[in-house]
Amino acid sequence: MLIGVPKEIQDNERRVSLTPEGAESLVDAGHKVLIQSGAGQGSGFADDQYRDAGADVLPAAADVYSQAEMILKVKEPQPSEYAFLRPGLLLFTYLHLAASQQLTQTLLDKQVTGIAYETVQLPDRSLPLLTPMSEVAGRMVVQIGAHYLEQTQGGQGVLLGGVTGVRPANVVIIGGGTVGTNAAQIALGMGAHVTVIDLNIDRLRYLDQVLGGRLSTLASNRRNIAEAARKAELLIGAVLLPGAKAPRLVTEEMIATMTPGSVVVDVAVDQGGCIETIHPTTHSAPTYTVHGVVHYAVPNIPGVVPRTSTYALSNATLPYVLKLANMGFRQAIESDAALRLGVNTYAGHVTCKAVAAAFGMEHTPPEQLF
Repeated sequence: MLIGVPKEIQDNERRVSLTPEGAESLVDAGHKVLIQSGAGQGSGFADDQYRDAGADVLPAAADVYSQAEMILKVKEPQPSEYAFLRPGLLLFTYLHLAASQQLTQTLLDKQVTGIAYETVQLPDRSLPLLTPMSEVAGRMVVQIGAHYLEQTQGGQGVLLGGVTGVRPANVVIIGGGTVGTNAAQIALGMGAHVTVIDLNIDRLRYLDQVLGGRLSTLASNRRNIAEAARKAELLIGAVLLPGAKAPRLVTEEMIATMTPGSVVVDVAVDQGGCIETIHPTTHSAPTYTVHGVVHYAVPNIPGVVPRTSTYALSNATLPYVLKLANMGFRQAIESDAALRLGVNTYAGHVTCKAVAAAFGMEHTPPEQLF
């Protein structure tokens, strides 16, 4: 199979979807890898490293897209890349379609086979291709929040862990999944008082057992969220419904009760965000203020630690890439139920139920289209 790796173009996105080691594995398996010149530079990989691995380095994205049968990316195609999409192209990347009707419709119109990393799901409901980036994002959001709590960044001037005789900051995390757990670990390690809110009581019980200490847990309901948000210096949105638009759990009214200079970081912004006042920002302009509260909503947080993120992502995706390349799309998804759940669009149809529900579109399971 001809496998293409274009350079990422989202603002300050320095990850690449394939390491030189990954390229070598694909070449050893008999496939041809086409990589755009400079695609790995942000992650510390030179073109010559890909050449040494057996890949062909091409000068422009158009060259990669026009020749490849399967495109590997990190982030969803940006509008300037839509022209490169074509019928029958296999696109394997983070798609987050429930947050973008424009991209969804484009993939349908172009009849692209879109497989989303974030909806590949194992029988135990874990998300093997989302988890590595959720770990990175969860660990980063706390240091991001701590930075924007500094008065020079518009924050209250609060030290997250406090000092002797001065209480630590209140960190509230909505969602106890991978992002929330990693955020809680880092916040506790920095000395903050941490509250995790989740619907799943068993998950909260587990977090109580493994983290303990200054950790508090609350069952998710409107009153608990409102009270916790009011007291929070740092509020982290970490809610995930696989493939679906995130529910709006924090209202603008709740944000207005927070102390001016408090900070909100919404990791769910990729899926529309779980905070009513949130909208996507960029690494170049990461924050804005609503009701005196600093909002940070960059959708590609792991992109600023690209070396770590690229290795973590490629380690997880490569087995699936090899399966698709070795077996072909149809046989691969027929043999792997987890990968089949990753298929979001195929031959002009929406094949992910959550995406179809987000836009009132017809849902067609992929197996019905063969």
